[in-house]
Amino acid sequence: MTAFTRRLRKAEKFLAANDEGLAGIISRVGPAQLEVSEDFDPFHALVRSICHQQLHGKAAQTILGRVNARFGDGQQAFLKTVHRARIDSMRKCGLSMAKALAIKDLAAKCLDGTVPAVDQLHQMSDDEIVERVSQVRGIGRWTVEMMLMFRMGRLDVFPVDDFGVRKGFTLLRKLDAPITPKALMPLGDVWKPYRSVASWYLWRVADGL
Repeated sequence: MTAFTRRLRKAEKFLAANDEGLAGIISRVGPAQLEVSEDFDPFHALVRSICHQQLHGKAAQTILGRVNARFGDGQQAFLKTVHRARIDSMRKCGLSMAKALAIKDLAAKCLDGTVPAVDQLHQMSDDEIVERVSQVRGIGRWTVEMMLMFRMGRLDVFPVDDFGVRKGFTLLRKLDAPITPKALMPLGDVWKPYRSVASWYLWRVADGL
């Protein structure tokens, strides 16, 4: 068992002990599936997130596959090729104009250092990473939060802007109306410092598991 896996098991025990409703979900669903990657490529991770924005998984994967096939997916070569690519060439992969422009801007900001390299990211706080990476066109807080949770293994991220997280909370607490991001944020304090793990289970609730 890795150190990160041990932290996840500790998080699950903490959440179950502090939230009776979530305890039942944890018991039913089983271990949380979050990962940490010390050497992930921020450009690849964020291109993937951009492709998935407002699309179902299969459609997004198809477009991402076309982007990788057209421009190559070797880390530095891919980055430089996309940086040089014409917008119309990117659009032929199925990208919208907005997503093509976002990926072009991402490539530029990775090359100029606005988006830090992975070794720098691991030394930064969540808020510092959000502030830097959200300078990229088309990338907001939610997109950066997904990278923090699913690539960097940050365990106390609370993506209240995510519809699934809010839906899961609404169902878990049997609320009469959907909760808003503003109302949800302070209610997550009971789950600190493991709000990422709690959010993962809220997604499972939203999925009907």
